Amino acid sequence: MPGVARIAIVGGGISGLTAAYRLRRALGAETTLDLFEASDRIGGVLHTTTVGGQTVDVGAEAFIVRRPEALELVTELGLADRIVSPTPRRPAVWSGGRLHPLPSPALMGIPATPAAVEGLVASGDLDRMAAEAERPLGWRTGADPSVGALVADRFGESVVARSVDPMLGGVYSSLAGDIGLREAMPALAARLDGGAPSLTAAVNELITAGASVSGPVFGTLVGGYGVLLDALRGAAAADVRVASRVLGVEPAGDGWRVHTDDTAHAYDAVVLATPAWESGRLLRRSVPELAAPLEAVRAASSVVVSIALAPSTPLPEHSGVLVGTGEGLRAKAFTFSSQKWAHLAAPDRPVSVRASFGRFGAPVPDESVDDQLRAEALEDLDEVCRAAGAAPVSDRVIDTRVRRWNGGLPVYGPGHLTEMARIITARPRRLALTGSSYAGVGVPACIGQAGRAAAALLDDLS
Repeated sequence: MPGVARIAIVGGGISGLTAAYRLRRALGAETTLDLFEASDRIGGVLHTTTVGGQTVDVGAEAFIVRRPEALELVTELGLADRIVSPTPRRPAVWSGGRLHPLPSPALMGIPATPAAVEGLVASGDLDRMAAEAERPLGWRTGADPSVGALVADRFGESVVARSVDPMLGGVYSSLAGDIGLREAMPALAARLDGGAPSLTAAVNELITAGASVSGPVFGTLVGGYGVLLDALRGAAAADVRVASRVLGVEPAGDGWRVHTDDTAHAYDAVVLATPAWESGRLLRRSVPELAAPLEAVRAASSVVVSIALAPSTPLPEHSGVLVGTGEGLRAKAFTFSSQKWAHLAAPDRPVSVRASFGRFGAPVPDESVDDQLRAEALEDLDEVCRAAGAAPVSDRVIDTRVRRWNGGLPVYGPGHLTEMARIITARPRRLALTGSSYAGVGVPACIGQAGRAAAALLDDLS
């Protein structure tokens, strides 16, 4: 149906904008693309703003460059010259009232050897790790335990709390015990399925296999994610309707009807680029068999407190700090953005720091406690600085910004990917599903799923 289709995209995050862009390129300028966004801005959990006169991201700030999806899209949009890599500084782990080196070698916080976490974890767990390869594994092919359950059983609870939780918490806003192994580390599950005799062996095999890949792991864009969002919006040439809440969608003949307030709009196809639970709400009346499992997906919330310090304020010599579980600080992590990204560092520029709060099961407070969150972020930051031998910084603040993401991320518990794949397969004709709920929470994963959603609709329309 090139040139004549009418398509609605519900959700204006990176997934919805990417789907709109892919559809525009495939269907041409005459196709009607209407994008409905309930909030007053596009971008979803990507948000670039100004704090202390410096342009910073207060949502996600980086993407994996070793996955092709984001890199290819950025290049396609003519933004490749804006990609930058992190500085050589490494993050530290906060445990026991002090900073420890980030465990290495390790696989998403799962250490390859006891030496990688010596001084960080309990001595009994070091012994447990050292003997792990000699203990029967008892792995069942196809099993999907939580990451936390597997690592605690094989390496010990302190390894989970002080090494794995800090790593996974920043990606998923969940603890390792709430995250499925196949959801977060499919390659590790595959090694165990393939007969690896121990967790130690499987982790070391994967680290060795990855050692041949050179170059940076992460990248970001000069100017922030807002640059990518603006480019996508322009290239998609969709009619973007912010502050426009969709109440429901239902089949109508060969297409779909989209309800907004008291108005019904007819379309040939619809892309739901919203969180799973929101897509379930939209389908509750028309497709209840899909709505129920979508609404059952659990959500994690988080808050970012972006802090601008006076120029040249010294910080600990790290790119940031990951906080172990139960270690006393209220923040779960700090990113020393001006030390992590060279383009944000200059003697006359503010020093940018991000404090992150919130995990699944820990409700994010509302706006009434923003001042308390700022205070807690600065108190924790001062404590980290003192422990590292640096001066407290709370008297050098020139600006702050609080940004909360209520229910912003799906919980990737055991079995989540299997259930989402089943739902994608069972989708009704001319209805596509995309977003962070289906194939990974990172920006590259969302871009990839959006491309697949657009391709599925194109097949339906052909």
